Amino acid sequence: MAFTYFFRDMHTLELIINHVVPYVTGRSKIRVWDAGCAMGPEPYSLAIMFAENMGRFSFRNLRIDATDLDGSDLFEKIISEGVYQEEELKRIPRDLFNKYFKLAGNAGRYKIDELIRSRVFYRRHDLLTLKPAGEGFSLIVCKNVLLHFEQAERVEVIKMFHAALAPGGYFATEQTQKLPEETARLFEQVAADARLFRKVEVR
Repeated sequence: MAFTYFFRDMHTLELIINHVVPYVTGRSKIRVWDAGCAMGPEPYSLAIMFAENMGRFSFRNLRIDATDLDGSDLFEKIISEGVYQEEELKRIPRDLFNKYFKLAGNAGRYKIDELIRSRVFYRRHDLLTLKPAGEGFSLIVCKNVLLHFEQAERVEVIKMFHAALAPGGYFATEQTQKLPEETARLFEQVAADARLFRKVEVR
């Protein structure tokens, strides 16, 4: 899924930071999974927001696993290099752009700061295998993907996300996406005006 851009849905990004940063404070390992990362704007936006709101030492404990199917075979190279065209960066708040991006050559391309780049790790992954990218995640973000699945597939993928989250971990999805009724008991919504949820332990 390739449609995304830097700092898309800033409101949800800010809510994520407000809830997740206090939740992970003091942890030696902080894991985030961005499922459906496209060419990297979303995981890098998350990384910048965490860098702005966490201490430098805590930020170095952060790992963002960015995954996608990527039929183009381009995502890994783009994300690992962290270089983007100026046109792709216009929505970034100017102060953050100046702080975290430097001109890469003279062709209107900019490279993201190494501190940010070093926290994002890409690999190809198919959500429909129902095998998570890891476990113990503090946050899972999945946008622009679930709407492409059949209802039964969506239910199973969300159940997989629930299992992959640490106790009390957070799940964020597209504003237009409602949780299927079959998964409603797995999460509690923490913001009335955003699709941000906290994991509920189910016995």
